[in-house]
This record gives sequence, structure tokens and C-alpha cells, in this order.
Amino acid sequence: MSRKKIIAGNWKMNMTPDEAVKLIEELKPLVKGADADVVFCVPAIDIIPALEAVKGTDIKIGAENMYFEDKGAYTGEISAPMLKSVGVEYVIIGHSERREYFAETDETVNKKVHKAFEHGITPIVCCGESLKQREQGITIDFIRQQIKIAFQGVSEENAKKTVIAYEPIWAIGTGKTATTEQAQEVCKAIRDCIKELYGSAVSEVIRIQYGGSVGAANAVELFAQADIDGGLVGGASLKPDFGKIVNYK
Repeated sequence: MSRKKIIAGNWKMNMTPDEAVKLIEELKPLVKGADADVVFCVPAIDIIPALEAVKGTDIKIGAENMYFEDKGAYTGEISAPMLKSVGVEYVIIGHSERREYFAETDETVNKKVHKAFEHGITPIVCCGESLKQREQGITIDFIRQQIKIAFQGVSEENAKKTVIAYEPIWAIGTGKTATTEQAQEVCKAIRDCIKELYGSAVSEVIRIQYGGSVGAANAVELFAQADIDGGLVGGASLKPDFGKIVNYK
């Protein structure tokens, strides 16, 4: 069946609010009329100006992270109700940088997935292996574990709405990209894992992105693969090139 592509920019820790608005104004005409869902996942301080800047367009604004409690003594964190109240529709959960630098675990990812759905926000759940894990031949085993724990207790209805982003850690910001075959192989394994957990009705509609040095040059080939439904784009989402990725056809 045909799944609508979803192409999301992960801005990471870049762009002041003024710079964010300027970039969005530059990108708006470049992504207009795209045959894909387009999402800009921006730093928390940029969310409100970004939402203003995309009004009247089809562009959605997402957050790069959130906490798994609604409120409380969690200095520096941002909650799902806060995001929802201003109009955020997507949130990246469990990015490898969050796991590596900020001690995120499969268990906290699972808690955040549940909290996102509780407040009507679509999670973009990240998974991916290190270079060492790939060399050890455990890529598929490791990613299946990440997926199984992330989806623990998640209903069939919510699983269908989830976006999964496969990002080989060794390809993030390195200029190295998984070969098309490597990317497709893992995305297919993720879909197979979802099929085991929920059946084909869910696995056929869930959208799986590839991320890791996605650019205008490789988007066409990557997005043509049977199990790759778009991309989670890092550095290239901060440039006009993002328009070429979104209009990859």
C-alpha cells in the first residue's frame, strides 16, 4: 500500500528565534506543494516563533525532546501539555544524541511515547546502532530490542500513528551514509518487527524514516526503497537544500 512520505528536519541546537524565522521564510516557498508531510523539529525556544512563521502553510512544527511527566520539579525540562498547548504536533524521542549525552534509555523512550500519545502528539521514535555494533553483526538484534521496548504497552491504534526514524549512529553528521541496501535492510527489519508485535494491518501503515547524512544527492534513491517512508534530516535541514530533499521526485 502507498504510505505518504514524511520528511522532518531536526535542527538540533541551532538557530536563535530570529534566525529560525528567517530560515523558515527562506524554506517556505521551497517546500510548498510537496507530496509529503513536512515537519521542522526546532529547539524549544524557537517553537512559538516557528509556529507563527508557518501559519497558513502545510508545514508542521515539532519539538526535539520532551519529558515524560506533565509537570513538576524537573528543572530545564519541557512537558507534553506545554507543547500541545501551543500547537506542536510532533516530537522526536530517543535520538541517539539524547541517549549518548543525556542518559536516555529504551525505558525512558517508552515512557515518553506513552506521554506523547496521552496528549495527542505524534512521536518520532529514533533507533540506530553504533559502528561497533554493526561490525559485531548485531545491528538487527539491537534495533529490534530498541523497537520492542519503545512500543511496550502501546496500543495498536497508537502504534499505527507512530513515526520510526532509523539512524545509524555512525552516519549522523559524519558525511557517511548507509548504503541504500543497508538502509532498506534495516527499515524492512523494523517493519517486520512491528508486524510480529501488531500484525500486518499496523506494519503496512506505520511510517519509517531513514536518517543519517541525508542530502539532496541521495534522497531520491533512499526514498524509492519499499520500506523507507521519508527522512529525518539533520544538517541539510538548515539549508535551502532541504527544499530539494522534500521535492525529491
